[in-house]
Amino acid sequence: MSGLQTGADGLARCAWGAGSPEYRQYHDQEWGRPVRGDDALYERLTLEAFQSGLSWLTILRKRPAFRVAFDDFQVEKVAGYGSADLARLLADAGIVRNRAKIEAAIANARAVTALPAGLTDLLWSFAPPPRTGRPRTTAEVPATSAESTAMAKTLKRYGFRFVGPTTAYALMQATGMVDDHLAGCHVPPPSYPPPGPSPAVAVMR
Repeated sequence: MSGLQTGADGLARCAWGAGSPEYRQYHDQEWGRPVRGDDALYERLTLEAFQSGLSWLTILRKRPAFRVAFDDFQVEKVAGYGSADLARLLADAGIVRNRAKIEAAIANARAVTALPAGLTDLLWSFAPPPRTGRPRTTAEVPATSAESTAMAKTLKRYGFRFVGPTTAYALMQATGMVDDHLAGCHVPPPSYPPPGPSPAVAVMR
């Protein structure tokens, strides 16, 4: 099966997760595991946006610094950031010092606080029904989907920035809304199935 790699530990992994120690840990312990909670999902959404144009390994290595800089991604705290915090973040060499992305992260936190039902319910309403089987090759893993396109449109309507269909799909992969580990990968499927899509998703398709 194309796209798998067996490591020195004898475990078959999706090839992208078989490289550096950071990738292996992230692949084995986090990627594709269901994530809930507004702060946790806001962190993933923010990091996916910062990753745009960069390698995910860069973001993983800077993740501890990001957590310090953004108060552990506590939505209420980040939503209250002002000009002094923006200046602090722009001067922080431990994170990605991109003004547009930093301003988007703050704006997105404010957008989360304004959501009528919270970020968790909104994002998970776009999760598709579980597949009957995992992708067999990397060629079967899409970059976007109808659900991620609908998610991105909805988030933009609520004032979110730096969230296009590709970023939305990467978020869905990372947080277990879709299971894109390849068939044969040692990581088990999610322990519980994600909910099906909301009626809003079907309408926006």
